[in-house]
Amino acid sequence: MIPPGLYPAMVTPFDEKGRVDFAGVARLLAGFEAAGCQGAVLAGTNGEGPSLSATEKRDLIAQTQSSAGTMIRILGISTPSLEEARWSCRRAAESGAQAVLLMAPGYFRSAPESGIRDWFLRVLDDSPVGVLVYNFPKMTGFTMSPDFLASLAAHPQFWGAKDSSGESGNLIAYRQAVGPEKSLFVGDETLLIEALEAGWSGSISGASNSVPEWLSQIVREWQEGSPPRRESAETKFALLRSLIMRLRASAQPGTHKAILQRRGWIDSARLRLPLVEPDPSLIDEIVRELGHRLGMRFG
Repeated sequence: MIPPGLYPAMVTPFDEKGRVDFAGVARLLAGFEAAGCQGAVLAGTNGEGPSLSATEKRDLIAQTQSSAGTMIRILGISTPSLEEARWSCRRAAESGAQAVLLMAPGYFRSAPESGIRDWFLRVLDDSPVGVLVYNFPKMTGFTMSPDFLASLAAHPQFWGAKDSSGESGNLIAYRQAVGPEKSLFVGDETLLIEALEAGWSGSISGASNSVPEWLSQIVREWQEGSPPRRESAETKFALLRSLIMRLRASAQPGTHKAILQRRGWIDSARLRLPLVEPDPSLIDEIVRELGHRLGMRFG
């Protein structure tokens, strides 16, 4: 299974010609490792995965094999193509990735639940790496019920799930559906403490691009288990929660890229169309708030 902890849903830096900036990817991974993160998801939704070609994702996971340090690498897969999903799982395994994060085949919104379940099972049957399934109904149009997860949970390559629905009712229901051994990661960071209380493994988090030090420390202190450490985690989370809400309300991943550029972690905040860069004045406001509330420094 995937070790518990914090996993940034990492942005993908691009150079001025719009190509993947592999040196920037390596710097980001090093920065997240130094910030206490357990690993990272590459080419996920915050990584503009749907804008990356299959070969770019292959190259991204391959190029990070020697630059990830101790970071666990998870490849994001977001395609309605069954064959591409299976191909990507094999490429992830060849490059030493520990798992993949697999979204539902979003284009096929009218497909029956049985077809979506069988689609996942076909990927699971063929995958040489563990699979985390990704519930993100806002983007895919498909909602994974606890019963749906339970129907996948017995498969040996089903390693758990990420839930970005924002539904707090899923926290206990999902844990009961998949059992205590599978990994569960919350995507909505405003539910982080509730998820940890419900026995979840941590967070695969877009906001971790912008505030990795704080979120990783909150998860780590909670998991240490002593009452004083958990009280410290709750205090930090109470301070951070409004900032997380501000980050989540802004355009993602554009805001995260702009913040990372101002921190000097990436050279360019360039996005791929159809995404457009956020208003610089909004970034100015968020940067001032991060500096004032959290003491973060920017170049």
